[in-house]
Amino acid sequence: MTMGLSIRAYARHRGVSHVAVKKAIDTGRITPLPDGTIDPIAADAQWAQNTLQPRKADEPKKASTTKPRATTTPVTPTATPKEAPESSTPPLSAGGTSLLQARTVNEVLKAQLNKVELAHRKKELVDRAQAVAHVFKLARIERDAWLNWPARVSGQMASALGVDAHTMHVTLEAAVREHLIELGELRPRVD
Repeated sequence: MTMGLSIRAYARHRGVSHVAVKKAIDTGRITPLPDGTIDPIAADAQWAQNTLQPRKADEPKKASTTKPRATTTPVTPTATPKEAPESSTPPLSAGGTSLLQARTVNEVLKAQLNKVELAHRKKELVDRAQAVAHVFKLARIERDAWLNWPARVSGQMASALGVDAHTMHVTLEAAVREHLIELGELRPRVD
C-alpha cells in the first residue's frame, strides 16, 4: 500500500494552492484516501474528469476554416474537440487560462525583483532616503558657502575697484541672498 500526499504536497504537485485542493475535496471533485492523504495518480484523473465543463446542447459549435497554427498559447475554451490537438491532458478551462496568466505574471514579477536585488547587491542602487538626505546636505553646504562669500571677497573687490568696502559687502550680500531666494523657489521632484 502506497502512502498518499498531504494536501499541501498535492497542491505543489498540481501547481495550485492548497485552498484549491481543499475546495476540490469539499466539492467532491477528488476523493482523499481513508487516512486523509491524496493518491496523486487517482486524484489527477479525478481532477481532469470532474473539472471539464461539458458543452451545453444549445451552444453552437464553432468550425474553423483555417488550419490551426502551432503556438505557445493554450487551447481556448471555445475550441471544439476536433480542433484541439490530441493529448492525454484535457484542454484548459477559462480558469486554467487565467491560472497560466497569473503564473506568467508571477514569474515576470519574480524576475524583476531578482534583477533589482542583484543590482542592489552590486551596489548599483542607492537608498532613496539616503540620497534625499545627501542632496539636502550638499545644498545646505553650498548655500552656506555662498552666504560666506561676500564677507570673504568684498574687501578685495572694493580695493580693486576703489569703492567703500562696507558698501561693496552690503551690495554683494544683498545680491547673493536674492539669488539664493530665487534658487530656493525651485523644487526638485524626487520620484
